[in-house]
Amino acid sequence: MLCKICDQSLVSIFHATVLKKYNVGYYRCSNCNFVQTEEPYWLEEAYSSALAAQDIGTINRAINGSRVVESVIAAAFNPNAKFIDWGGGYGVFTRLMRDKGYDFYWNDLHCKNLFAEQFTANLDEQYELMTSFEVFEHISDPLKEIGNMIKISPNILFSTEILQSSLINLPDWWYLGLHHGQHISFYSIRSLEIIAAKFGLHFVTDGRSLHLLSKNPISAITFKVIARDGMVGRVISRLGRLKLRNKSLIAHDYSRSVHEA
Repeated sequence: MLCKICDQSLVSIFHATVLKKYNVGYYRCSNCNFVQTEEPYWLEEAYSSALAAQDIGTINRAINGSRVVESVIAAAFNPNAKFIDWGGGYGVFTRLMRDKGYDFYWNDLHCKNLFAEQFTANLDEQYELMTSFEVFEHISDPLKEIGNMIKISPNILFSTEILQSSLINLPDWWYLGLHHGQHISFYSIRSLEIIAAKFGLHFVTDGRSLHLLSKNPISAITFKVIARDGMVGRVISRLGRLKLRNKSLIAHDYSRSVHEA
């Protein structure tokens, strides 16, 4: 087995019980510190339910994420462009962003679109920014999947928990998701930097869980302030909202739903 990010050698670091029955090996790259499981033969069972029952943070993550995304758009992107949420779950985040006035569209291979059904993304179109929350750790072939994502948008704002430098307590790390078995790829800062370089993109991070791949450079300091400082983010969001041609899209979307019924 070679690293899925940089093709260097892997070191076996531990085994853990996934889905309460599979003894799964975990391997670390000796070059970029990316951690991956053995080939995930259990995924069909793991995705018998698209969202894990233990993922009780879905709604809260969408609400908090909508605030941060609004700030990032205001700071670095065209607020009147089209946007896409990749791995968008039941469409809660897409609906929230449309409520705020941003022309967001949904995409997800595993979930039914319940809250933004009329706004499924056309993958033949280009989008100003792609958001992808808690998706990267699910990807079995990161470079292939990210390459497909970049064809749709050269700017990807995503969340995934970063591997810390110490691996002492890694077998007990909650983010392994042993109970649901859907997390199979775990990134270090170095591995994300390599991904950015492979695709000729710029990379910034808050150092913990929020990251941005972008076509044009964005200040690392600005990004960290937006990601971590709620007050600054709210101010930037309000300033950015002034650039919107429309306010909320609720009325527009309601009219469309009535017309198409």
